[in-house]
Amino acid sequence: MISKAPLGHFLSRNPFPNALTDGLFYREKMRAIHRVAPTAIDGPGRILEIGGGRSGMASILYPNAEVVNLDLDPELGNHQPDWARSTFVCGDACDLPFANDSFDVATLFDVLEHIEDDRSAAQEAVRVVRPGGYVLVSTPHAEWHYPYFRFMKPYCPHESELMQEWGHVRRGYRDPELAALFDSAPERRATFINPVTALFHDIAFSRLGRRRRKVLYALAAPITAVGYALHQRSTRGTETAFSWRK
Repeated sequence: MISKAPLGHFLSRNPFPNALTDGLFYREKMRAIHRVAPTAIDGPGRILEIGGGRSGMASILYPNAEVVNLDLDPELGNHQPDWARSTFVCGDACDLPFANDSFDVATLFDVLEHIEDDRSAAQEAVRVVRPGGYVLVSTPHAEWHYPYFRFMKPYCPHESELMQEWGHVRRGYRDPELAALFDSAPERRATFINPVTALFHDIAFSRLGRRRRKVLYALAAPITAVGYALHQRSTRGTETAFSWRK
């Protein structure tokens, strides 16, 4: 059996520098993933982190698990975090090189919006998870846009630039679209980056210099802290985390 890390410990491993300002959006993502992830999972504790890149998220979420990190870029195998107890495999999310029912959990954290054949990726994740196991997903909502606040537009790159830089092939998903990919509604869902905390996300990816960003962060901090603290699973958010049980 593997157990989920306590929330405080999990959030403390946010890989972004300035985790409460530039990296607040990632902290929100981590909290949402923690909310949908099962507390404990029976079985040998094998997790497949599809498109895990350099993050090592699954190793932070389930510290006692055996993690396989699969990514299409072979260079990422040379840049795995020292603390992430994972094995790197170069492979395609749409044609996973693993047998059926090989893992207790498969994750697709901010991955599906980067894959043209997202249906195949979703079905492959389900295929390699054993009965009773889980598929965990995070992704932007289909109505996500950047910047969230219009007054930030003069200071931000156009969202098309960011989507190209990040390798998006689509903006995101509505809940029914994801349910169709996995042939069922998710067991759990939790949103993140709400209309209050979105300002920190706008600032983080803006063209503003560090000094001006710090001033804006300081001015917005009180209301942003309240928005973060009051955010519930179903609060309106620009991105969402989900879990499916096979």
